[in-house]
Amino acid sequence: MAKNDTIGLVANILLIVGGLNILLSEFGYNVIGMIFGSIPMLMTIINVLIGLSALYAIYTNFLK
Repeated sequence: MAKNDTIGLVANILLIVGGLNILLSEFGYNVIGMIFGSIPMLMTIINVLIGLSALYAIYTNFLK
């Protein structure tokens, strides 16, 4: 990741949040669901952004 790569930084933060959410959901806690549970469309958008972040990480780490 380049020094001024804002997209990479945001992607990494989303991947960390998504990974921790998956880990905690195995113990019965869905943190994203707890925070944004009353707004299902926002949860969907966040999950799509996490997925796009994973694709970006694959691209920058393996295909570039």
